[in-house]
Amino acid sequence: MKFWTAIVFLFVAQGAFSQRWPFEYWHDGKLITESGDTLKGKIKYDIQTDIIQLDQKGKLQSFTGRKAIYYEIFDATSGRYRKFYSLPYSPSGGYKSPVYFELLSEGKLTLLSKEALEYRNYSTGYGFGTVSRLVLVNKYFTLEENGRIIFFSGRKPDLMALMDNRDEEVKKFIKGNRLDIDNKYDLARTFEYYNSLFVKK
Repeated sequence: MKFWTAIVFLFVAQGAFSQRWPFEYWHDGKLITESGDTLKGKIKYDIQTDIIQLDQKGKLQSFTGRKAIYYEIFDATSGRYRKFYSLPYSPSGGYKSPVYFELLSEGKLTLLSKEALEYRNYSTGYGFGTVSRLVLVNKYFTLEENGRIIFFSGRKPDLMALMDNRDEEVKKFIKGNRLDIDNKYDLARTFEYYNSLFVKK
C-alpha cells in the first residue's frame, strides 16, 4: 500500500512541478506608458507583484500600474492576444490603487479577470483519497459604467442574475454552442453574446 501511495504522489508531484504558467514566459507585446508612449518588445507579467517587465533587445524596464496604463501580449500558451488595462481598484472598498485586469469582454456588461495561484484538492482516482495541487485560476470581475469594479463568482446562477431579463436567450446560446462557463474564453463568449443584444443594428 505504501508503495502505491508513493507512486501516486510522485506522479502528481511531477505533473505539478513540470507545469509552467503563462506568467512565467516572455511574450511578444507592447505597452502604453502614462505619458502616452508606445513601447514594443518582450513582456513578462508577475501576478504576485502586479508588475510587468519589458525587454527591448536586452534592455529591461519594469512598470507598475501607475507607469503603464495598458499592455497587450500574444500568449503562445493559448494562441491568443490578451489585453490588460490598469484600473483603480480596492478589494476592501477603501483607497484605490492602479491594478492590472485582463479585458475579456467589453460592452453593456464588461468582464475582467485576474489570474491567481491556489491549492485545490483532487481525487487521485486510485482509492487513495485526494491530493492538493497548485493550479492557476481566474478571478472574475465586472466593470460598471460608473467605473466601479465588482467581484463576480463565475457561477451559473450568479451569471444568470447579471443577465437581467435576457437570461433565457443567454441560456439557449450557452446550450446551443455547448459552452462551459468554467472556461475563461467560453465565459467571455457568453458575455460577448449578451452585449451583442444591446448593439443597435
